[in-house]
Amino acid sequence: MSLMFGKARTCNIVTVPEHEPSECNIVILGAMGTGKSALTVKFLTKRFISEYDPNLEDTYSSEEMVDQQLVLVKVMDTADQDGPVNCERYLAWANAFFIVYSIDNRNSFEVCQQYIEAVSLYTKGLQPEAPVILIGNKLDMERYRQVSKSDGASLASRVGCLFYEVSACSDFLSVQHIFHEAVREVRRETERGIRPLFISEDKAAISLSSAPPLTACYKELPAPATAKLVTVKSSRAQSKRRAPTLTLLKGFKIF
Repeated sequence: MSLMFGKARTCNIVTVPEHEPSECNIVILGAMGTGKSALTVKFLTKRFISEYDPNLEDTYSSEEMVDQQLVLVKVMDTADQDGPVNCERYLAWANAFFIVYSIDNRNSFEVCQQYIEAVSLYTKGLQPEAPVILIGNKLDMERYRQVSKSDGASLASRVGCLFYEVSACSDFLSVQHIFHEAVREVRRETERGIRPLFISEDKAAISLSSAPPLTACYKELPAPATAKLVTVKSSRAQSKRRAPTLTLLKGFKIF
């Protein structure tokens, strides 16, 4: 009996991360009255709020199934009365940013540009990067539009971020899409920092590059005096779960 040996081959394989980020922290920024709270509650409950206290800041969490993977989405609905001046305190907490303006309010569009500058200045050079999504809200107010869609798209193109126009009042699926897209963008940024895996057939061994291992990122929630954490378990995450519930601040009206 004879044995035959072939020449050893070496191949390079880039791995897909075994563990996707289990948590995604989203901060919603923008001028008062742009519908930040309405977007948050629409995403969590499929309902629309018409009245709320714009001076209170809340944080919510919801288990979501995004591309067949479970993720805990935490959403901070901010209430910066002074604009982007005081936003530094939660920049380190966020994995992604929504910057919201109203299409019927030109001033809110100008303010969102200030937020983009503040976020860009902080996140420049960070790895992984925190994705930014520019959102033109109140699409149902088309007849009162002061900011054209091309204006929003131009700004997003200039700063290199995603851009959507939605209506928190009437369109749940579009609102859900932007939250899920934020999760996807965070995953993509995490994958870009994944180390390569090299498999050598001739040595029958596995060696790893010197890049640090991927670990889930857990960040401490900032604790403003007016913040309140509300946890929501969404029926979208698992079909047998109870329908999502949301504890709202006193004075909210839900339709």
